[in-house]
Amino acid sequence: MKIESGNAKRLALFFFYDKKGIVDRYVPYFLDDLKKNVTEIFTVCNGKLTKDGEKILEQYGQVLVRENKGFDVWAYKTAMEQYGWEKLQEYDEVIMLNNTIMGPVYPFQETFEKMDRQDLDFWGLTEYFKIKGDPFGYSPYGYLPDHIQSHWIACRRSLVSSREFQEYWDKMPMIEDYMQAVGKHESIFTKKFADMGYKWGVSVDCEDLRDYSGYPLMMCPKKLLEEYRCPIFKKRSFFHMESDYLKNTTGEQTSELFDYVKNETDYDVDFIWETILRNYHQYDIVKNLNLTYILSNSEYDKERLMQQTKQNKVALVMHLYFEDLLEDSYRRVSMMPENADIYLTTDTEQKKAAIEKVFAKLPCNKLEVRLIQNRGRDVSSLLVGVKDVIMEYDIVCFAHDKKTAQVKPGTVGASFAYKCFENTLSSKAYVANVIDTFVKNPRLGLLTPPEPNHSAFFTTIGFEWGPNFNVTKGLAKELGLSVPISVNMPPIAPLGTMFWFRPKAMRPLYAKDWEYEDFPPEPNKIDGTLLHAIERIYPFIVQEAGYYPSVGMTDKFAAIEYNNLRYYVRGYNQVLVNHGIGPFYDQMILKLNQIIVLRGSFKQVIKYRTKCYMKRYLPKKLYNSIMRKWKRAKGYQEFNEVEVKES
Repeated sequence: MKIESGNAKRLALFFFYDKKGIVDRYVPYFLDDLKKNVTEIFTVCNGKLTKDGEKILEQYGQVLVRENKGFDVWAYKTAMEQYGWEKLQEYDEVIMLNNTIMGPVYPFQETFEKMDRQDLDFWGLTEYFKIKGDPFGYSPYGYLPDHIQSHWIACRRSLVSSREFQEYWDKMPMIEDYMQAVGKHESIFTKKFADMGYKWGVSVDCEDLRDYSGYPLMMCPKKLLEEYRCPIFKKRSFFHMESDYLKNTTGEQTSELFDYVKNETDYDVDFIWETILRNYHQYDIVKNLNLTYILSNSEYDKERLMQQTKQNKVALVMHLYFEDLLEDSYRRVSMMPENADIYLTTDTEQKKAAIEKVFAKLPCNKLEVRLIQNRGRDVSSLLVGVKDVIMEYDIVCFAHDKKTAQVKPGTVGASFAYKCFENTLSSKAYVANVIDTFVKNPRLGLLTPPEPNHSAFFTTIGFEWGPNFNVTKGLAKELGLSVPISVNMPPIAPLGTMFWFRPKAMRPLYAKDWEYEDFPPEPNKIDGTLLHAIERIYPFIVQEAGYYPSVGMTDKFAAIEYNNLRYYVRGYNQVLVNHGIGPFYDQMILKLNQIIVLRGSFKQVIKYRTKCYMKRYLPKKLYNSIMRKWKRAKGYQEFNEVEVKES
């Protein structure tokens, strides 16, 4: 059936979920536009709603808060039961949609006008293309067919009034987990009713992209917005698993989406920052948005720097402990703009006098050398030594002189110091470009050098927490942080305690009003202490305050870092692939784990080698058939490699 656009009677069943019950601003923006095109909005919330959230949603119609069971599937079922089939048949369209999508970047009016002209029984915004095999184990077809994605399915009266549709929902089993939500509803709904003769379509017709991507909305979202006028994008784009992205793209998809939305549409990207920073892990956000800044070490705009430092108060805080490094420290500090304020801290009167002598010639707006207690080292310098002035500034650099004497040979520690300093205070140009980056990116809260990964520091990548997770988690609880912190995901932290930051983004940390007695007495060389927790808590502090942490490098050092990481990856690839493990990264990790786990069992090793032999020499179809039969005999659930998607 077609619909007469001007007189259509539409009901929107809007499913909302937020683990804290908070309604972020992207939701009312979305509903404001939707309301222009529908007669009625009925919101079903799984879990809880804050009082403010309930007030926001009630502006658009009735709100039902139910227990967090059954995912979106049972939320829709509950909403339809609330109305009853007789009432639902009074609407030309009943739309089931949820808050996993953001937008619109183009008015929904375009979508409705386009689809009203089409003779359909149900339709959606976007389509997920067919997948061979059944990764979830619930499909009656043995594979995942082409289907409308469940974030928006509009059902017209011709379908809603049918016995088949009503029985489908009346007999819908309880949905216990995500796999069931996809396998028992989302992936089969379209084919089930299409096979009964009901006509369907999508407003963003990407049939020409079928061989390009099975999931265009996730893997090439900018293309959909720019070339197909797709009105929405997935919230999941900003926290989706990196392994899936890197099987399908080179990792550009989310930053390309963000830049397009920011620069080419009227959509306020602050809506994106607000919800993703509150809800999702910073590692996923930083990786998917590629929040690493490569800045020139030689070129900058002097006039712009002068203007920016007039409008933004800039300071440097540096703790100086080693008298033999004063000249080198002076060289680093001299990279700051001449109208910046400089605070230097040390622990003895003798060192203070030496510092004042060396730094007397430093061109700056203000120079102050402060005497602090030798307790908490450089951390107490920042949290106690300058806490009375720190909030007066807009942008601050924090550094300290550095020796890593415990690592031999001495070049290893010296190179760690080089990496820290080169990516904080390498040159006047780099410093100017860091300041410019903070000004241009108002949500940027922390800019840190990359972690060390050379020599004895190699395993820092992969073990960024070290023995410090529990103490960091405890500190987070003490400070009242609510952002996600996971032992399985690294912090975007300055693992050398040198970084640039926005003081107002650090306000939750300074709210504790630190004292020297809070820190362990010196000497203290034990890992897993409060000092190491604070080093790792910085990025979570800025995230809690609504800002993001990021990595910053000079263009010169980025070349070093790239070539180092390329060397490491190349070495692993050569060893693994030459032993038949690969070619995909996640395959390598899985196989390597299996080998290591099984290496103590002779029987399992024989099985593994037999499997490898069969895979190498048997025809692919025969090998797959044998493995399927073996898994069934052993009671294994078969999982093919697919793009995991959000219900």
